[in-house]
Amino acid sequence: MRQVILDTETTGLEYRLGDRVIEVGCVELADRKLTGRRFHKYINPEREIDAGAQAVHGLTNEFLADKPVFAEIVDEFVEFIHGAELIIHNAAFDVGFLNHELGLLQRGSLDGVCGGVIDTLRMARELRPGKRNSLDALCNEYGIDNSGRQLHGALLDAELLAEVYLSMTRGQESLMMDLEAPAAGLQADGSLAERGPLRVLRASAEELQEHERVLAELDKECRGACLWRTPESAPQ
Repeated sequence: MRQVILDTETTGLEYRLGDRVIEVGCVELADRKLTGRRFHKYINPEREIDAGAQAVHGLTNEFLADKPVFAEIVDEFVEFIHGAELIIHNAAFDVGFLNHELGLLQRGSLDGVCGGVIDTLRMARELRPGKRNSLDALCNEYGIDNSGRQLHGALLDAELLAEVYLSMTRGQESLMMDLEAPAAGLQADGSLAERGPLRVLRASAEELQEHERVLAELDKECRGACLWRTPESAPQ
């Protein structure tokens, strides 16, 4: 199973008003293990960065002036994420911006490139209802060192999110059935395994008395119609 943890930084909050992607960071997981493969690009947005956005990620127009535009990195980006399941925190934001960038180049949308999207913000809200579920809050929850995160950065945030996602989903692999293992009570060749005599544990007098008390209460609640006290209702 191939997954790509993805994050972006942008010039502002609304691509519908002309905001653009200025950084993309991705790390790859294969069978729930980091492979070491990364994709990281700074992008010239060909427009000014909002002051509020700059305060969040620290990227300036001067720094991005000599960086490639999105059209120059799109092929490499699409190749990296192709066929993978994307894992994104607050996926609607990043997916909206990336689909906008792809649309400007008439390159379709992420739906036609990747194998689906997992929103870790939605997952966190289901696991931790009523709590703060920012990336920093989740790092604190799962004991992940985010001391180097003074500002938002797409690659650093993707790396942290990979650790958060693995922590949030730890144990899921144990729910998968080993189809090659023989079923309980069967030997490897499919024949029934021999087993020793069953041990019979009989109820004590105290347990029988407590059982009778519970049945009496049920019988009272049912106005004498408690099936467990009617011999003819017992299964044959």
